[in-house]
This record gives sequence, structure tokens and C-alpha cells, in this order.
Amino acid sequence: MSHRPAEFIYWFRQGAPYINAHRGRTFVISIGGEATGDAGFASLVHDVALLNSLGIRVVLVAGARAQIEQRLRDRGLAIRYHQGFRVTDDAALGCVKEAVGSVRVEIEALLSMGLANSPMAGFRVQVASGNFVTARPLGVRDGVDYLHTGEVRRIDAAAISQRLAEGCVVLVTPLGYSPTGEVFNLVAEDVALAVAGSLQADKLLYLTDGDLCRDEAGGLIRELALAEAGALAGRLAQDDEARRMLEGAVRACGEGVQRVHLLNRGRDGCLLQELFTRDGAGTLVSGDHFETVRQATVDDIGGILELIEPLEREGVLVRRSREQLETGIGEFTVIERDGTVIASAALSRHPQEAMAELACFSIHPDYRGCHRGDTLLRQLERDAVRDGIRRLFVLTTRTAHWFQERGFVPGAIDDLPVARQRLYNLKRNSRVFVKTLAAA
Repeated sequence: MSHRPAEFIYWFRQGAPYINAHRGRTFVISIGGEATGDAGFASLVHDVALLNSLGIRVVLVAGARAQIEQRLRDRGLAIRYHQGFRVTDDAALGCVKEAVGSVRVEIEALLSMGLANSPMAGFRVQVASGNFVTARPLGVRDGVDYLHTGEVRRIDAAAISQRLAEGCVVLVTPLGYSPTGEVFNLVAEDVALAVAGSLQADKLLYLTDGDLCRDEAGGLIRELALAEAGALAGRLAQDDEARRMLEGAVRACGEGVQRVHLLNRGRDGCLLQELFTRDGAGTLVSGDHFETVRQATVDDIGGILELIEPLEREGVLVRRSREQLETGIGEFTVIERDGTVIASAALSRHPQEAMAELACFSIHPDYRGCHRGDTLLRQLERDAVRDGIRRLFVLTTRTAHWFQERGFVPGAIDDLPVARQRLYNLKRNSRVFVKTLAAA
């Protein structure tokens, strides 16, 4: 039991920057009708209320596919699809209206509970819904008349934005309306995409049935650039849910949505873990890189200090003051993950000898063993070769094997540049390793 307060403090401190960063942002969350039958559905909806309480502008798009088909089966009506779209005749449209209304009422009831069984119990969540979606008929395709199945024509972004500004959770259903009063059955995921694009939402979150994106080893793919997402989608079957979600994610980013998240709704707290932890819980599709290697700036000094200070206390690294970092920040390269510096190293050049020192090499403990050290080293070697450096050297007391495995060989103090020899600390008795770089 004694470890729990420390664990709480750690996670709260990790989440605090995200709480601040997300306040005032617009998130569109898409959830299928199948979710209402999940044991954790109430907790999921309460997490949506929690997001609202933290000042996040939430639009919830709720599907009803499972409820529609249950009603069709109960009445002995045919379930008809063509090319992934439901054929909605008059009888099916009646089932659609009933199912969508049922899902909407259930979600509104759960949101009306506020944050039940929490210190914020009694927090009042206002829910707004309405005719935000203008639709048109899908029409006749390949000789098939889709009847009352439609597609999004326009989103009333101004009306949604007004409700969000008033602090409401906006609930959007997969029904669209024509200017002549017709009602159309829409695909909920397409509605969510259209809403996110029209609002230029900061995030679109698809809550799916399981982890859709896995690598060849079966592990969850954490991040995909747009090109990677498109390539992965192209390798999947036409009717694969993952393909549909990935193609939607690529479209959303192309329409101005900053990030799209694919989350396994069956994982308790998936929304909170994805939004308030550095590594998240699902697959991120983004037009920019979630993790980048780049030149450090003065804004990174705080993050670099957090990395190196524990190693300085252990004697692994030589202590550097903030002033020294500010003066030499141009020598540093960092790996940034979602706004946090998780690795850094400096390349101190000695151009007269065509040598450079690899210094202050540090990786956050949570990200060791994942090849980030190799990524950082490769970048520094490229930078050194570009600047005419022929040899790298490193002084280390504890990580000799790591550098030897990467081509560094034992050297002597006499192998160092003259200026560096004068600064060698005999008390530390650091070992010298040198690596000759291949020409570009």
C-alpha cells in the first residue's frame, strides 16, 4: 500500500502538462453502437464527462449499427448491404430512427449522472444535440438503389461551435436531414470525420472493437505517419474495419485534423490513458511526427536538465550548470516525444583535429532499450561527417560496452585533441574510446 501515493504523484505529474495543453481544444470522439453493450460503457461515458469537466470541447458521435440490426432481426426484416453500405428501405429506416433514439437517450442519461462516485460527483454536464448534419441520398450505384441511406453534405459547424462554447458536450447521431425534410441513415464514422474536418478539430478519436493496427509480431503499432497509414490500409481487405479506419484517419488529417487516434474501447480508461500519458493506449495517425530527432533550442534546457541531473548525481556524467547548457545548447541534439525531451547528447567539435567529442549522452529511463540511443548516435554521426569530422571520441566510466558494440575502440588520453587533454579529469579516470567515421 505504501507505494501507491508515490505512484499517484508520478502519474498526476505526468498528466498535468496534458491537462493544461488540452484545455480549450476540440476533440471529436466516435463510438459504435456495439459499445453500449459493453460492461464498461458507463465508465467510458463518465470519462467523456471528465474530459468536459477539464475544459475540453467534446463532440461525441454515437453509432447504432448493432441496435439497428437487432431491431431488423426482431421484426424478421432483411439486413441488406452492398459495398459496405446498408440499403435502407422504409421499414429499415423506422428501425434506424428507433435505434438511434434509444442510443441517444442512453448516453444522455449516463452523462446526466455527471462524474458519479468521484470527488466531482454532482458536476453538471449539459448535453446538446440537434440537426447538425445536412445529408443527401447515396443514390443508385452499380444498379443498387440505397434508398434512405445517405452521405454527409454539410456540417453546421457554427451551431456545434456555439454549443461547445457554452460548455456542452455535443452529441451527434448518424442521421442526416435534407432541406426538403427527408431523413437519411449515415455511417457514424463518416459523420465523425466530417464533423472533425468542419470544426478543424485538434483530435479525432475512433473507439474500436479491439486493437486494429498490429505489426508482424502481433504488437500494437503506436504511431503511423500518413504515408505509413495509407500503405498499411492498402494491404488490408476492402471490408476490413482497420482499413476503413485508417483511410478515414488519412482523410481527416488531409482535411486539417491534427491527430487521429484509434483506441480499443474495451480497455478500461483508454481515453484517459491516450490523452494524459506520453505513450498513450492506441495507435496515433498524424501528419507530423509524434517523435522527432532535432537540434536542441534554449527551450529544451529544462528537459535536458531533467535527463542529466540524475546521472550527474550518480557520477555517470560530469555536472553541467544551466549557464553552461545555455552557452553550449547549439551542440545538443534531442529526441522529442509529444513535447517532452526523452533523449539528448552533445557533439563538441574540435575542427583543427577533425575530431568531436560525444558528450552528455542520456536516455530517459522509460525509453531505454528501444533503439533510441542508436537513433541518436546515427544522427550525431551524420552531423559530424557533414561538418568534416573524421573521428568521434567519448569519455565514459560505465557505458564502455555500449559504445564498443557500436564501433568505438579503446584509446588513450594522447589520442584526444590537445585542448581536451588539458581538461581531462584524472580523478574520474574515464576511459577513452574513439571511432573513425566513414566519409559521406
